[in-house]
Amino acid sequence: MNNIDPSQVDPQVSPARSADCAFKQLSVQWLIASAAHRYSYNFTWMGRPIIQYPQDIIAMQEIIWRVQPDVIIETGVAHGGSLLFYASMLALLGGDRRVIGIDVEIRPHNRTAIEAHPMASLIDLLEGSSLSSSVLSTVHRLIEGRHQPLVVLDSNHTHDHVLKELQVYSPLVHRGSYLVVFDTIIEDMPENSFPDRPWGKGNNPKTAINAFLRLNNRFQIDTELEKKLSITTAPSGYLRCMKD
Repeated sequence: MNNIDPSQVDPQVSPARSADCAFKQLSVQWLIASAAHRYSYNFTWMGRPIIQYPQDIIAMQEIIWRVQPDVIIETGVAHGGSLLFYASMLALLGGDRRVIGIDVEIRPHNRTAIEAHPMASLIDLLEGSSLSSSVLSTVHRLIEGRHQPLVVLDSNHTHDHVLKELQVYSPLVHRGSYLVVFDTIIEDMPENSFPDRPWGKGNNPKTAINAFLRLNNRFQIDTELEKKLSITTAPSGYLRCMKD
């Protein structure tokens, strides 16, 4: 499996589609409308809610195949569907690979379901803030000896929190791997789309990425992947590490 060059099987993005501004805008409008219907809550992975759009699930599958990570770190666990997705992809790759899931609160019924799942043996659950010294210390211990981590940030979506996550988790990512930040679409949604949340336009993962990239030249936005997706909750959020 590892002898296959993933770059040889990547499909090409249609130049006409990537340049079609009307199509881009229609995609954003559809995504905004779908959010009102809680579209991402329609899907499960191996029996657990994954709370992601299918396009982003496919994108993560492509990244995992390309990077061949030996550990995936995700902040934000929710129902655990994405952890199970990552674990199942790593299981297909074979070898010694693990998933680390971090959340400030892992609700008992979600923990029970995750720990009873067939993929549970590949998953480490850490309860606590993704920025706490104890959690970060445990993460560093768990990834000791690992060579190709992949990091996914999907927890508290405020600017300050995501920027701090970017600062402390980006050093774990090596050249060729990815640091993925979900829900950057918040910046592109109408004002007051999240009245019961502390994030919104001007205060969200995309604004954090913009601030992060102004000071960090190790990462670049994978614009080709975004063009291919057309519909994504992570515009400008697929960051590829370009240097160690």
